[in-house]
Amino acid sequence: MEFVNSSTPRYECLLFDLDDTLYPLSSGLSEACANNIIEFMVEKLGIDEDGVVELNQILYKKYGTSMAGLKAIGNEFDNDEYHRFVHGRLPYENLRPDPVLRNLLLTLPLRKMVFSNGDEVHVMKALKRLGIEDCFERIISFESLNPKVNETEVSLEDYLPEIPVICKPAEIAFEKAFDIAQLNPYTTLFFDDSIRNIQTGKAMGLHTVLVGKSEKVEGSDHALKSIHNMKEAFPELWSESNNKESERISYATQISIETSVHA
Repeated sequence: MEFVNSSTPRYECLLFDLDDTLYPLSSGLSEACANNIIEFMVEKLGIDEDGVVELNQILYKKYGTSMAGLKAIGNEFDNDEYHRFVHGRLPYENLRPDPVLRNLLLTLPLRKMVFSNGDEVHVMKALKRLGIEDCFERIISFESLNPKVNETEVSLEDYLPEIPVICKPAEIAFEKAFDIAQLNPYTTLFFDDSIRNIQTGKAMGLHTVLVGKSEKVEGSDHALKSIHNMKEAFPELWSESNNKESERISYATQISIETSVHA
């Protein structure tokens, strides 16, 4: 799918990462997730405790996620079992309904999607805890990027990826997301807390917003300390929405007047 880049984009879609983006790092979920991954490596894969933390960091940096790294170095395990162990024991109770974020999302009549490396169960649990599960058109999750072979109509040869698991920040993950959602990267704002994800997204044509930081880095077009600052950073999104609504009301009123005159 090819798109034309415009020097003055009119945004049509907002693409959001989930973890540490739609909720803050201070929730503690990321720290708990990291601890669960270490436990999985030791308890389920038999990796020696000495050096396991360093190994996890190396795998994450090289492959994008610990899961992808573990599979890349030859570990075999069931994806669902991994997600149940790593995400199934997270302190979701730390997440609270976020009416401010919900209002921001609902007042924008643009396409809004979640693009996460997490499994669908994890994504939905987090969104429900935040009270925003109904604010998005689509969720692109681990299962979206890594469908089971028997759930597709392609041949096994066509399905096999060059890497064991497809995930951000790999370009193929973004390509699949664009195709799944049928979105134009040049008219899409991408929100993520990961610098690597932001940099790949920028290289793929997205307009990028680094969340959780006050200053931009290479690859980020914007930086937001909190997702709650969206309206301050992009007031034009709401202005355009209001203008469209005004035009609709004006047009409807004009039709009503004309109808009355001709009646």
